[in-house]
Amino acid sequence: MEYKKENIIGEGFLWGGAVTSFQTEGAWNEDGKGSSIVDTRPVKEGQSDWKVAVDFYHRYKEDIALFKELGFNAYRTSISWSRIFPDGEGEVNEKGLQFYDDLFDEMIANGIQPVITLYHFDLPHALAEKYNGFASRKVVDLFDHYARTVFKRFGKKVKYWLTFNEQNLVLTNSELWGVKLEGAENEEALRYQVTHNAFIAHAKAVKSLHELVPDGKMAGMVTYMTTYPHTCKPEDAIANMKAKELLVDFYFDVFVHGEYPTYVTSHLKSKGIMPVFGEDDAELLKENTVDYLSISYYQSQTVSAEKVDGTKLIEGVIPNPNLEANEWGWSIDPIGLRVSLKDMYARYRLPIFITENGIGVREELNEDQTVEDDYRIEYLREHIKQVKLAMEEGVEIFGYLTWGSTDLISSSGQFEKRYGFIFVNRGETDMRDLKRYKKKSFNWYKEVIASNGENL
Repeated sequence: MEYKKENIIGEGFLWGGAVTSFQTEGAWNEDGKGSSIVDTRPVKEGQSDWKVAVDFYHRYKEDIALFKELGFNAYRTSISWSRIFPDGEGEVNEKGLQFYDDLFDEMIANGIQPVITLYHFDLPHALAEKYNGFASRKVVDLFDHYARTVFKRFGKKVKYWLTFNEQNLVLTNSELWGVKLEGAENEEALRYQVTHNAFIAHAKAVKSLHELVPDGKMAGMVTYMTTYPHTCKPEDAIANMKAKELLVDFYFDVFVHGEYPTYVTSHLKSKGIMPVFGEDDAELLKENTVDYLSISYYQSQTVSAEKVDGTKLIEGVIPNPNLEANEWGWSIDPIGLRVSLKDMYARYRLPIFITENGIGVREELNEDQTVEDDYRIEYLREHIKQVKLAMEEGVEIFGYLTWGSTDLISSSGQFEKRYGFIFVNRGETDMRDLKRYKKKSFNWYKEVIASNGENL
């Protein structure tokens, strides 16, 4: 008798796609929405703004019908804080709440679970101007008020939540949290204070969710860039370890253990730049740890001790000469995803939700009104294979979402970097007709989901 291996992916696994509000919705100033720091960001010549995006705000029913056809049972997006509170504080905007009510209802009616990010780099502009964003504890409290508002409104519709998208970017990209660093007495100290404030905002949101939605699940989320020692020299091994601590481990350690790791506090104390802790901060972090872990994964790098010179917060990170890169310079490393998953689960023993993975490519429709994106199929196939291998090796993973479903504007403002299974007919500045077309990968991913990952 021939032995047939049982599918490692069990029933209830979450398959789907992931986007943000500002990269898809458009309607940037409709129905009472206020400006965010994305809306007011200078637009580079020849690139897109976010005023229309792919017009998901008006076309979500059409798109969700396509997602249902794909077989999605989960879809990740974010709530626009400035759609709920136009200035980040003050009176709530009922039309903003109603939009997400209608959106989540439409998703649920089509068998799709909303997976919702509270903050995806789009702080209400007024909070950046008035308080310098998350440099202020006032904004931490306003974030909690916003979070509690949406938990009360949508708690019965949304089970899986994420506080901050890619929270590990806060240390090196504080600007994404609405913070201006110019004029700081000590820039490194300010960066760590903003990082601390984001941890407190995260912990407050975990606490609020568990109080208001007892069956709600909250994640800490990072963008996981796997790193390897550049050579087998011991100096590269320790340089890689130190880079990984600040790239990834610091955040997961706080999310899971509820306290700062000593490899961070020893550095901060030695430089006299420990963040200012509020009276209840240590207790708040300790008592409000996460239910699951979430990552985006796109690439890996190497770390060379020879490139460490004391000029950067995270040092020595350079490309891996053994890997091919996509046209944007991001190395393609499916095995690196498995490395990250195995490391996370060995360290933290919490379930993992992969909430972003994909490849952006310049694309146009062919004469058959489709895109023959075999490269996307290959990229995703190889990454899903590594996910399955990690699961066979004992890693608990309960979902996989690709980045993009329809095409969308990249976070830096490029529409030419297309990620979706569905081509959206627009250019960088020419809106064309925004019509949707299925790429070749659409039918491939549909079969992957229908077979629960068996047919790759």
